[in-house]
Amino acid sequence: MKLATNTTEFKSAKHILKNVFGFEQFRSTQQDIINSVLQQRNTLAIMPTGGGKSLCYQIPAMVFDGLTIVISPLISLMQDQVRQLVELDIPAVVLNSALTTDVYQDNIASLKDGKVKLLFLAPETALQPSILGLLQSINVPFIAIDEAHCISEWGHEFRPEYRQLDRLVSCFPDAVTIALTATATPRVRDDIKRQLNITDDSEYIASFDRPNLYLEVAPKESAYAQTRAFIQKHQKQSGIVYCQSRSGVDELTAKLKQDGYSVLPYHAGLNSQKRATNQEKFVRDDADIIVATIAFGMGINKPDVRYVVHYDLPKNIESYYQQIGRAGRDGQDADCLLLFGYGDTGKIRFFIDQMNNEHEKRLATMHLNEMLALAETEDCRRVPLLQYFGESEVSETCVKCDNCLNDDKQKSDLTVAAQKFLSCVHRTGQRFGAGHIVDVLRGSNAEKVLQNQHNLLSTYDIGHELNKKQWMTLSRQLIQKKLLQQDEQFGGLKLTQLATDVLKGKVPFYAMLQQATPEKRQRASTSDVIGNVELVALLKTERKKSADKANVPPYAIFSDRSLQEMAYYMPHSEQSLLQVHGVGSAKLLKYAELFLSIIVDFCVQHDLHEIANKQTASSQVKKEIAKSSSVGSKTKEVVEQFENGRSVADLSLLLKVKDNTIYSHLYKYAQLGNKLVEPQRLIQEAKLTQEQVQEGIAAFEEHGSERLKPVFEALGEDIKYEQLHLLRAFYLH
Repeated sequence: MKLATNTTEFKSAKHILKNVFGFEQFRSTQQDIINSVLQQRNTLAIMPTGGGKSLCYQIPAMVFDGLTIVISPLISLMQDQVRQLVELDIPAVVLNSALTTDVYQDNIASLKDGKVKLLFLAPETALQPSILGLLQSINVPFIAIDEAHCISEWGHEFRPEYRQLDRLVSCFPDAVTIALTATATPRVRDDIKRQLNITDDSEYIASFDRPNLYLEVAPKESAYAQTRAFIQKHQKQSGIVYCQSRSGVDELTAKLKQDGYSVLPYHAGLNSQKRATNQEKFVRDDADIIVATIAFGMGINKPDVRYVVHYDLPKNIESYYQQIGRAGRDGQDADCLLLFGYGDTGKIRFFIDQMNNEHEKRLATMHLNEMLALAETEDCRRVPLLQYFGESEVSETCVKCDNCLNDDKQKSDLTVAAQKFLSCVHRTGQRFGAGHIVDVLRGSNAEKVLQNQHNLLSTYDIGHELNKKQWMTLSRQLIQKKLLQQDEQFGGLKLTQLATDVLKGKVPFYAMLQQATPEKRQRASTSDVIGNVELVALLKTERKKSADKANVPPYAIFSDRSLQEMAYYMPHSEQSLLQVHGVGSAKLLKYAELFLSIIVDFCVQHDLHEIANKQTASSQVKKEIAKSSSVGSKTKEVVEQFENGRSVADLSLLLKVKDNTIYSHLYKYAQLGNKLVEPQRLIQEAKLTQEQVQEGIAAFEEHGSERLKPVFEALGEDIKYEQLHLLRAFYLH
């Protein structure tokens, strides 16, 4: 729901955004979310990790008169946020068992005296009678519940104490509530709204896409050598390596240490003090790498993690998404590598088999299959990832994953194999899972096959051209490509209309059963500017000194993006420094003199000058980055054929792909800074009037070209998506 943005409260919010936090404008859906809260509407905010969730409650907390309660699940996460807020001169405290008695009592006194704007609490602390009594004696206009997916039993990290937070909310009937999470499927979102009395029109969902993350899956052949080679490309950068087991963490940490890397372990086998120490060293840049089990990461807010390696396969897409979400939270480019081997699948299936609850076992199996579909897909990796979270309008190519940059991969015609599988699903009554279907196709004498007399079906024992692993891979691709639907409760497979078309031979089915090893090629960067390398190093050294002195992590002083901009624009005055991303009045007061002196001295020594026009320079850098990116052979082929006069429909038939794939190649070509000889042909192909072109370009100017849905809606849904694909490519020219 669109709300008015000319209120006094919202104007205050925009002032705080710039003058306190140092940001020019709100990101993505931040504006709508903050405005909803300021207009006293209980709100659900679904935003990706690194998408700016915390500002959605920090800014309203400063606008409202009184205390804001923030519920968060982990002590380390709360302490980290409090440190950052205090660094910005925002009065914030935490109450938990880790505090000394003196600090705890000081915080209680500050609360009673009305000196605190934000109070961070774990749910179990907030529900203690003594704490509830204290809070009810204070003016509380606002409650923020972070990691709200923990409320839902359908969430992958359900916490019973979160389920009881309606008791806290009911104690403050006049307070507005916001629930925030980065990982919530449609079912989890509905559950959160029911629990917290949030209406559908106060639910705001930002895209789950993290365009600055490059996604890669590599066959797990020599895991340590692959990991070491990957880390070598990111020397002196912060990175996380995830392993499934404690022993795996210890073994990998020892090997990396032996090879001279700055690395620390993190897992539940270490005592709490050791875990906290290792985490703190990583956050403060005293160690480059942390090797961890999945327990690590939820409690940190380190924005400059430049890579994440999955040494072992995650058990579901939510875990994978949350873990890669630790990278690039500052919006700068980051790399995510998953080493994929079927041995890991067997280990996960073993743990699933130990479950006593059949429903939970089926759900875990289904979630594992979804993860395998993402790892095995030969198409854009973002498609299954974003579709899992309910995004329907997803581009077929992203230019930021290994598959999209490997245009030369060859697909096989697997129509006959697909028909066999789909026919077997139909003949067994559309109520059995993939494993059973494969058993029937391969002529198994398993008890379940014989018991159901499926050995008498015409599809029994006709599938020996593929091994069991290949059939299971094919089944996941049939689900991913929407030819099959999987029942969430029982795991049975059902045919869709698309399946009927393949069965009748109307539509072929192309796929890959084995991963091609992608070619390594340069990719487009999402970073705005790249500063002078020497100056960045000097600024980072000073940032570390200032951070140690203030007893805060380096990123609490300035983010990597802030330092890159300083080293690019080289500001010589406080006014110029205020134009740098992330520099607000508090940081200007504390650090302007120190950092400006470093910049000015460097410029004098190297005969360099300040770049005054920030907007123009940023635009030029983006263009130069784009021009340096290479174009894949398949994209070149599409463009050459299009330039020679072939239509989109002709190219789809010629190359045996969907129209959307052709649109994506044309968009990719333009996105990488290349020009068609006759860009006007895009408009002719789209069959748009001059008026529609002008309206469309104006909409792209306002909403950007990353996603089509906002543009589609802004144009009143009058221009079709296939026309918008072509208009977007034209706009980029």
